[in-house]
Amino acid sequence: MTWRAAGYQAFGPDRGVLEWLDHAGPVALACACDAAMRTAWLRHGETWFAGVNVLENDAEGRVAGSPPLRCASLKAAEAVSGRLPLDTGQVSVTYPGYPRQDAGESDAQVRYRRRRDAAHVDGLLPVGPERCRMLREPHAWILGLPVTECGAGAAPLVVWEGSHEVMRARLGAVLRDQPQEAWPDVDLTEAYHQARAEAFETCPRIELPARPGEALLLHRAVLHGVAPWQEGATAPPEGRAIIYFRPQLPGGAVDWLRLP
Repeated sequence: MTWRAAGYQAFGPDRGVLEWLDHAGPVALACACDAAMRTAWLRHGETWFAGVNVLENDAEGRVAGSPPLRCASLKAAEAVSGRLPLDTGQVSVTYPGYPRQDAGESDAQVRYRRRRDAAHVDGLLPVGPERCRMLREPHAWILGLPVTECGAGAAPLVVWEGSHEVMRARLGAVLRDQPQEAWPDVDLTEAYHQARAEAFETCPRIELPARPGEALLLHRAVLHGVAPWQEGATAPPEGRAIIYFRPQLPGGAVDWLRLP
């Protein structure tokens, strides 16, 4: 089943990814060890380095003398979106104990992270004091490239298979009632919560552990999160590190709803 049908696809070892990781991997791990970056990006009781856009790559993925990123997963993504400039990559690293509770976090927030893997859809940002969900970052797709070799229980990526169709149906019903130019400011909170609840009930939850050289391609609207770290899970001292790319769609929210 392809990523367009299931909402995700795991790609096997790819020489292009491995050659790229020879350069990008050490840079990513250095970011997660940098004292200033750790101060800025450590979350959940220092069990997650969020590292949003900290990898200093160019629009073709070159970093630290690496070749451009070229691989089967990226080719599959671009077959839908067309060739897009890559954003600067996120370096996401989880550590044993994930997720612990941060100061100021409610018990309900922690329960959701632990029981529902902090499931979310990227690009639907909480806006304003009411934290209304709005489609402010219309990504084309999400591409995850594992950096470290970890066991299956080391906080793997989780997806709800087919949930992208649930999300697009419910969110699209709200957006289509509004002028397209207003879509980034439409409050999608209720529809989002309804779609999320429906996905939990009807869509299979799939864990996606992956190794360096493999790739995880996610549909832009798929519900996904990160599973809690299981006791005894194997991982190097650097933790479970994954580089994520989420390029923006040139047509914005309209492309987000229109494309397959």
